[in-house]
Amino acid sequence: MTVDAHLPHMPRRGILPVVIIIALLSLIAATFLGVVDLPAADVLAVLSGRGSPEAQSIILDIRLPRIVTGILAGVQFGVAGLLLQTITRNPLADPSLMGVSQGATLTVTLFLLFTVYIFNPGENTVAELPIAWLPVAGLAGGMIAGGIIYLLAFRLELSPLRITLCGIAIGAVLHALAVGLIAGWGSARIEIILEWLSGSLYARTWDHALFLLPFTIAGLLVLPVIYRPVVMLQFDAQVARSFGLAYRRQFSAVLLVSCALAASAVGAVGPIVFVGLVVPHLARFLAGRHFPLVLPLTVVLGAIFVTLGDLIGRLVGRAEEVPIGVVTAIVGVPVLLVLLRKIP
Repeated sequence: MTVDAHLPHMPRRGILPVVIIIALLSLIAATFLGVVDLPAADVLAVLSGRGSPEAQSIILDIRLPRIVTGILAGVQFGVAGLLLQTITRNPLADPSLMGVSQGATLTVTLFLLFTVYIFNPGENTVAELPIAWLPVAGLAGGMIAGGIIYLLAFRLELSPLRITLCGIAIGAVLHALAVGLIAGWGSARIEIILEWLSGSLYARTWDHALFLLPFTIAGLLVLPVIYRPVVMLQFDAQVARSFGLAYRRQFSAVLLVSCALAASAVGAVGPIVFVGLVVPHLARFLAGRHFPLVLPLTVVLGAIFVTLGDLIGRLVGRAEEVPIGVVTAIVGVPVLLVLLRKIP
């Protein structure tokens, strides 16, 4: 049962434009504010194609890449969480509960172990590694974990609840393996992986944004195609089949989309917690009974959640910025507790 089924019927006309305006204001705030205090005139000069080299470097090479990367990752986490919650009919489902985040974590840990410790033992920073390969490693691990869940689900004909439990179990095993590797890595190099594990937009470049962009575009383009199957998958398999839905095929397609979105996002920015869990519930809360609004609200709210979370982390921590994963956890817990009161 979804949250929106228990909300009173109320007019929701105009809610999406309001949320879009909030997203634009968040984007503007994240562009103008940061660790380095730049006058608004300098920021406007850079955005208009002028400005000093220092201001251009801060805005064009540091702030905007991390903002765009965060927006794309937020959209992907939010949509992935919504799809997983819908097809598993589990309000607490998100990429971490399905083992996707843990699979990405393990492969990134292995990648860093081999590239830094074995092949280049004198290096201690992620920045000196091939940037393009870190997101690819995370994507591969997340997709493999999702594939394992898929194979077990249909080979054993598991129910949505059992699929979630299976994802939790496999995720726990993958996470334990990653932690074991980190523990044996040596204290001098643990900081390399811990920054990624916390979920961070620090040092994200246009390369990260370009890596995520195809996944975001493809995910948004496929949403109208899978909209009806997603609605039908909210029901039991027998009910969905009675409406003419090819249950297994459509379930597989939606699961593939959600895993691809989550795995690529985790690969680029790390496992930012609570975005895929909280954003869909907030979208349902705002949409009420108007389910067609849930998808677009999820897209926009995902971008807002990550953009503001990163901005808060930068402003609070200043030079020693607080990772966005910490901010989303602190903010996400009370928000989720309030929203879950609507679920019986």
